[in-house]
Amino acid sequence: MRLTREEVKTYLKRIGISDIQPPTLPYLVELQRAHVQKISWQTVNIFGGKPASIDIRESVGLILNHRSGYCFHLNGAFSTLLRSLGYQVSWHAAGVQSIDENFDVNHLGLIVHVPNDETGDKWIADVGMGVMPYGPILLKAGDYEQGPFSYSVKESSVVPNGWRFEHDPAYSSIGVELSLDVVTDLGIFMPAHEKLSRSAESPWKNLFVAQQIYAGGFNELKNCVWKKTNREGIEKTEIASKSLWLDVLAEIFHEPLINYSREERNELWKRVLEQHEGWKRMASMQGAPSGTSSVIMG
Repeated sequence: MRLTREEVKTYLKRIGISDIQPPTLPYLVELQRAHVQKISWQTVNIFGGKPASIDIRESVGLILNHRSGYCFHLNGAFSTLLRSLGYQVSWHAAGVQSIDENFDVNHLGLIVHVPNDETGDKWIADVGMGVMPYGPILLKAGDYEQGPFSYSVKESSVVPNGWRFEHDPAYSSIGVELSLDVVTDLGIFMPAHEKLSRSAESPWKNLFVAQQIYAGGFNELKNCVWKKTNREGIEKTEIASKSLWLDVLAEIFHEPLINYSREERNELWKRVLEQHEGWKRMASMQGAPSGTSSVIMG
């Protein structure tokens, strides 16, 4: 699938870019940075009972209509934008997992080659996880720094001839296993998508999460707890007001919930608050602190 010129312009406008430029590495960096900053990774459609298909046209439609999704939607749409701009992009089976786990295909990975680049370098350009890098990472063994975070790429121990991308160990023990085999049909991801979006076993059915990364750190909204991570450390704030929760969701995570009526927004907040209060009760019973440094009533 290729986007029309008007669709490309609409997509770029969504992420705050005004000009269509030739497919260069600096432009790829600009595109990824803008995308992860303006379009958050989120579980709102799953939590809200409106899971979206991972069909490419529907994923692109989410972006063009000021909505969002999770990895399959975000990387699916972004790969389509990049191809429409002239980049060479391939899809790959990937697994978000700890280093000692067997390979579990639960993520759509992207590898990008910049046309006319004589180095032959390939880049991991992933906008499908809220804690992924702010910009592309070279697909080559080594350590990489972006803003306050450090990342590493090394050969995979569970995927033959594959690679493993690891997050900054100070913030996450989870990494991404990446197969180099090219995927041409998103059907390979359907079992994972069905499990994550519709199964009662999905961790996202009863957990509202939105994640957004920017140059200096990243934001996460998990039910009613807003976590801000940057060079100074981690700050957690409990949001106890529906109006403020909606404001933070719209202004920080760029999710205005345009696909939800007033009644549906009220129901979302009710469920979010119930899940949050349940978590607080469980933490209290276990003698654990809430982990929040402040409470905002709005």
